[in-house]
Amino acid sequence: MRVVIAGGHGKIALLLERSLAARGDTAVGLIRNPDQAAALRAAGATPIVCDLERTDVTDLAAHLDGADAVIFAAGAGPGSGAARKDTVDRAAAALLADAATHAGVRRYLLVSSMGVDDPPAAGTDDVWAAYLRAKRAAEDDLRARDLDWTVLRPGRLTDDEPTGRVTLAAHAGRGAVTRADVALVLVALLDAPRTAGETLELVNGPTPITDAVRAITAGARPGTP
Repeated sequence: MRVVIAGGHGKIALLLERSLAARGDTAVGLIRNPDQAAALRAAGATPIVCDLERTDVTDLAAHLDGADAVIFAAGAGPGSGAARKDTVDRAAAALLADAATHAGVRRYLLVSSMGVDDPPAAGTDDVWAAYLRAKRAAEDDLRARDLDWTVLRPGRLTDDEPTGRVTLAAHAGRGAVTRADVALVLVALLDAPRTAGETLELVNGPTPITDAVRAITAGARPGTP
């Protein structure tokens, strides 16, 4: 499997790239800063320098040539303002979907966030509110497309060691999840095309990842491949 990952130098992305490379898949990471290329190569991935805020759909689609799936794991990151939450967390996700359609890549996994269904509470930090709105807009945009999409909404992210056990459901309840477990769930979702059309929340829990994904596919809509 050839998988192109937007936000290829992010913490989840690097863990994902290592997992894909370890099992013999080809991981391609899109990065904005060429100085990050060495870290991707160390993770077993092929780096491609592509600034998602400056490229266009034709150039981005060329980087997706031959891909079996794309994963949007990019984000404006800490210290960015509300404007970049929109240009990265929303607009870049939509651009990747445009490029996937252009390149004929149907499988699209979007790393979103818990909490996007509820309007930001009064007094919420403006940047955090912009982040939640951008993530929700990216989800809504993707759901309207003719792609085999899956939205993954992790809970509070930690850098702890992976547990291999999660709660994965439409409504998982508030909680934390390791970035390493998020990466492992993304790999499992790539292997489970019947999760297309699902929006899934993810926290650490009691169920082995393989079983948690299998339970989702068991309840997939009739006619889903």
